[in-house]
Amino acid sequence: MIDTSTCTPSGARTVANLSAFYNLETGAAPKIDAAIAQIVSGNVDTSGNILYLGATADANGVPVPGAPHAGSGVAATLAMPVAKSGRSTGLTCSTVVAVAVNVNAVQYQKGCGTGTTFTVNYTNQVDIGGGGFSAEGDSGSLIVSQNSTDPVALLFAGSDNDTVGNPVGTVLNFFASGGNSVTFVGGGTHAVIGCSLPNKPAAAMSTQAAATVTPEAMQNAVAVRDAHAPELLAPAEVQAVGVGASRDNPGEAAILFFVTAGQPRTNMPAQVDSVRTRIVEGTLFARRGALSAEESAQLEQSVAAAPEVYPISESELARAKRVHAAHAQEQMSQPGVQGVGIGSSLDAPGEAALMIFLVRGAPHDPIPQVIDGLRTRVRESSRFRPEQAMPVRAALAQCR
Repeated sequence: MIDTSTCTPSGARTVANLSAFYNLETGAAPKIDAAIAQIVSGNVDTSGNILYLGATADANGVPVPGAPHAGSGVAATLAMPVAKSGRSTGLTCSTVVAVAVNVNAVQYQKGCGTGTTFTVNYTNQVDIGGGGFSAEGDSGSLIVSQNSTDPVALLFAGSDNDTVGNPVGTVLNFFASGGNSVTFVGGGTHAVIGCSLPNKPAAAMSTQAAATVTPEAMQNAVAVRDAHAPELLAPAEVQAVGVGASRDNPGEAAILFFVTAGQPRTNMPAQVDSVRTRIVEGTLFARRGALSAEESAQLEQSVAAAPEVYPISESELARAKRVHAAHAQEQMSQPGVQGVGIGSSLDAPGEAALMIFLVRGAPHDPIPQVIDGLRTRVRESSRFRPEQAMPVRAALAQCR
């Protein structure tokens, strides 16, 4: 396919002809943003090679082209390292931060820069952390596992903090209708070396902007902590109890449990009197008992920086799926909410969370701290928009 910034390109070379596509306006659920094309013989590398996705680098340290792992791809999992090579941003590397994401009202425009607009609601999408993972013109890029180049998702939208892709299984299932066999062209498994080279691209993971917790909220957290201090300090693994900001919703205060890493957790609530709780794991903390906000911050500095996503167990995923199925639509109908998915709690490593994607700056109702026993996690960004190039969309799945 060609990619050009003009709607009436001259001298363009046709490398493939559109053969099938999903109609975004009228297509049945689940919605996808994808098409396939029949290549023009001699004009496309039929090996499936994609720039920079190779297992080796050239003499200048630049990753060579490489093909994805041939076949039907794999399902995304939380904390899975992924990569993509796209028209606008080239090779980028990041991590899956949410799965089963429902996305509200992604806006498209008919024609080439003109025409009426329409919106599409998606379900069960894959969210990749970091606005730098993609940009306009990267739509259609194949998102693959860094470790094996297995196809994971087909990139179609993003914001300044996230990239969203259609799961490859959903894409292939659509084009396989009618008895066709549809898989990805490629070769064997290999790592994407470009994500581990000394001159590798900067990781696209981004953190949420730090939000200020009001003094009143912090004072309330201290009062609630003090009222329950004996019971909060009772579990053997708890060395100290402090106060600080929640990581699942940085604008809210939290009661901090400083616990011994690797020990089973007992009787640690997700909230206490409507105040979130957060778990900080370490070995031997320098202080004990009830701590001030300043003392809590000092203890936090003594442990390694926490990641932006944690893997979760199958049982945690199943628990989150039940809550997601029961409450996702309810949350999607709230003002300011543009998506709901399943992520990992940052306040409680190892626990799942219902991820609520908010439009930054848009008014919204208070986000429940816990829904059916599952923690919620807030992720703010600009509004999700299609990452399409004008005027041609990419077509990455190929019939065989």
